[in-house]
Amino acid sequence: MAVKIRLKRMGANKNPFYRIVVADSRSPRDGRFIEIVGTYNPVANPAIVDLKEDLILKWMHDGAKPSDTVRNLLSNEGIMEKFHNAKLGK
Repeated sequence: MAVKIRLKRMGANKNPFYRIVVADSRSPRDGRFIEIVGTYNPVANPAIVDLKEDLILKWMHDGAKPSDTVRNLLSNEGIMEKFHNAKLGK
């Protein structure tokens, strides 16, 4: 099973709110997911990103691939660098 870390859209029209979820890559965007690992609110100024770092790192070590948008969010929070350093054994 190919697992992805991606955004699930919530909220109202023109007022998006996203959950960052771990889901099977074959499931639809707002469909079934395995676990919620964070939230992202782009409407707030500045945007609010709340992540469960330990869960994200666990899933990435187990082979989950983040989507492009989630990868950018993780990079901004420094999680991608931690994952890369842990993968290289530093």
